[in-house]
Amino acid sequence: YKLSVSPEMDIMEYCRKEWRGNTPAAKRMRKGYEAVAQKFASIRRIRGDNYCAFRATLFQALSQATQLPRWLQSEDFTMLPENLLSKYDWIKQWQLRQKPGKRMGEIRDEIKEYLILLRQKWKNISEIKGPLEKQEACDKLFKNEEEEYSLYEALKFLMLNTAIELYNADKSGKRVPVFSWLLFARDTSSNPCQLMQNHLNHIGHSGGLEQVEMFLLAYALQYTIRVYRLYKYSTDEFITLYPNDPEEDWPVVTLITEDDRHYNIPVRMCQETML
Repeated sequence: YKLSVSPEMDIMEYCRKEWRGNTPAAKRMRKGYEAVAQKFASIRRIRGDNYCAFRATLFQALSQATQLPRWLQSEDFTMLPENLLSKYDWIKQWQLRQKPGKRMGEIRDEIKEYLILLRQKWKNISEIKGPLEKQEACDKLFKNEEEEYSLYEALKFLMLNTAIELYNADKSGKRVPVFSWLLFARDTSSNPCQLMQNHLNHIGHSGGLEQVEMFLLAYALQYTIRVYRLYKYSTDEFITLYPNDPEEDWPVVTLITEDDRHYNIPVRMCQETML
């Protein structure tokens, strides 16, 4: 059994273990980790199974949650599957994890369950006051495979909902963020239906999140995702924000990647940077 989120390890110790050589790539990685270590003391490895962007983002969001986000509080949040399926017949092709070929009613009910679970877990963890207890609750949740993967299904569905909203806003002449044009400029996702069939349905199975989908995840959660992209050390893209012009009141989560495919998380902000 693989741990979803490994225990903490000193960040520079981890770096020395992983990047021993003297190649230009190893040197750049070491410099990147040194820069992260100015701000964070430890790293936690995230299990790599094509869900790692979801896992890293959600774990960070929950472990620092102090309240339920506004969008999770809304009355009609759990009605999303029903509302969307009544308007868009093609959502019947949604691939539930390990359960292809479900009927429409089953998809609706199952996704509704996942959304309820997401709200319940977020609420429970955000109400825990002590940081240690909060961390323990997060660790426990990410050891429960059934619940963990159900939460990722909920996130995927929220991404689909956000994509539909952005697509419709653009079609009716409203301003949309630039990433939304890029998302629908791909041959494989020129509309939300294609996005679902060719991308969202495959996340966790045959692929992870692409760059442009990191923006979509950030918008769906209304969180800023700040990523240290170590292989981009000493360029403008070393620290990348999704979205790059975040709303001021969006909370921030921080991830680390060496290659834009796998994500780990830095933890324990160094004391002086917290002031």
